[in-house]
Amino acid sequence: MRGLGFALALLALTGGAAGARECPPLATAPLAEVKTQAPGQRVTVEGVVTGVFLGREALGGFYLQQAGAPEPAAVFVFAPRLGARERRGIEPGVRVRLAAETAEHRGRFQLSAPARVEVCGRPGLPDPVPLELPADADRLARLVDVKVRFDQPLTVTGNYLLARYGSLDLAAGGRLFRPTNAPDGDPAANARRRIVLDDGSYRAQPEPIPYLDAYGSRRSGAVIEGLTGILAHAFEEYRVHPIRAVHFDDANPRPAAPPPVPGRVRAAAFNVENYFLSLGQRGARHAQELERQRAKLLAAAHGLEADLLALVEVENRAEALTDLVRQLNRGAEEAHWRAVPVPQPLGTDAIQVALVYRADRLEVVGAPRVDTDPIHERPPVAAVFRARAGGAPFLAVAVHFKSKTGCPARGDIDRGQGCWNQRRTAQGEALAGFVRRAAHEAAVEDVLVLGDLNAYGAEDPLRVLDEAGLVDLVAARLPPERRYTYVFRGEAGYLDHVLASAGMAERVRGVAIWHINADEPPHLAFDGRRDWYAPDPYRSSDHDPVLVGFD
Repeated sequence: MRGLGFALALLALTGGAAGARECPPLATAPLAEVKTQAPGQRVTVEGVVTGVFLGREALGGFYLQQAGAPEPAAVFVFAPRLGARERRGIEPGVRVRLAAETAEHRGRFQLSAPARVEVCGRPGLPDPVPLELPADADRLARLVDVKVRFDQPLTVTGNYLLARYGSLDLAAGGRLFRPTNAPDGDPAANARRRIVLDDGSYRAQPEPIPYLDAYGSRRSGAVIEGLTGILAHAFEEYRVHPIRAVHFDDANPRPAAPPPVPGRVRAAAFNVENYFLSLGQRGARHAQELERQRAKLLAAAHGLEADLLALVEVENRAEALTDLVRQLNRGAEEAHWRAVPVPQPLGTDAIQVALVYRADRLEVVGAPRVDTDPIHERPPVAAVFRARAGGAPFLAVAVHFKSKTGCPARGDIDRGQGCWNQRRTAQGEALAGFVRRAAHEAAVEDVLVLGDLNAYGAEDPLRVLDEAGLVDLVAARLPPERRYTYVFRGEAGYLDHVLASAGMAERVRGVAIWHINADEPPHLAFDGRRDWYAPDPYRSSDHDPVLVGFD
């Protein structure tokens, strides 16, 4: 926003070039031809200034544009050493003539070291070129550096780099979903619908962070109308540096509470994003961060009003789970929350899954079970519960499959479903067998599987579990636009699942995803910007919790 604010301020200026004279006739090079020349050539060009981003905190230059057929041509002039007097004349809408050197910077053409900068009148700003997504790749390439306008609504589909680089991912036609979130996903179509909203700067850590709302957020799902700016191509993506103020329609406001979920029993799957007592490991770096993490997680957990929580990413030591249960009980007259007891440490990973429950509402029947198949670094945990208010017992299983990160050089590489898909599929097969055995041994028919499978809805692990007779409740009960718990590189999808046996699915009264985390930018997390931190449920984790209600 630093560069954007400077450019918008310049739009209001009237001095410097108000009385600019016409320059004497001189042969100048067409910009379209200039941009084909090799670096190091000295050229003289003339054009209208369309965007000004001068200053060390901005792009350090300005854009020139010439009329042309069928479309205009434009170029970025890198001018960090432009003198103060010449800077005063560089305003949007003035015509400028200058001599400069052709250059490339990180693969981007530009003019550098401008000299003899003359202001040659004020013809006014050219009309923006209408641009609509999805756009032909050749047309986008031709319009690089040109002033454009999007007359279609654009939806914020990602905000991961907002605090780091001042940019938002936008998409035409609504937010983007992971291609494997549903059977009909199309990666190429996603790429054609996408554009980056930048801030007139490529510097890291912008101050202030641009585009924030009153809460210090800018949620995915917000909508922009009439975006106008300079089209650029940088860091392998097309992006727009706005030259007018950007206005957002808060089309996806923060949900104060989960959507209504009927049923006498409520269970939730919740990835708590590395709840560690060991400071400086995966979770909090110091005691103050741990307190901030606790406050956010408790706000989310209590807001779910669940009777049973399947927790993911708890540090794999008994003290961490004990502490988390203690925090859940803090302030209550009676300590109702309890953890299902299992051997500690559990498995070979640094994190574990856990089942915690309200003992005043549920009782554990028999001994808990752990899937000891070595395919699992984080073994699934199962227990049979019965509601104290009545109803048939059910088997609940907490799971966390292998992540898509840490890809190998060969073998189980990414073939469209992320790396380690073969491992996750094998984990799905092992889980299906474990569920059958556990249900048979406990003499129960109704099964509920909850957790982070690190697999989207149309990927192989879900296919395996579907073939084993487990119903994907998110796919069965929620519309496609609500099926997400996580956002990665601007694409949403659900990694967190609630699956049910056929009989259990008939008992289900409702399913919901509480979108408190995936839509929020990461600088609001417990380890993010302290000036925007709040002890509320928003960005308490990087995953949204999934809630199911049943009788």
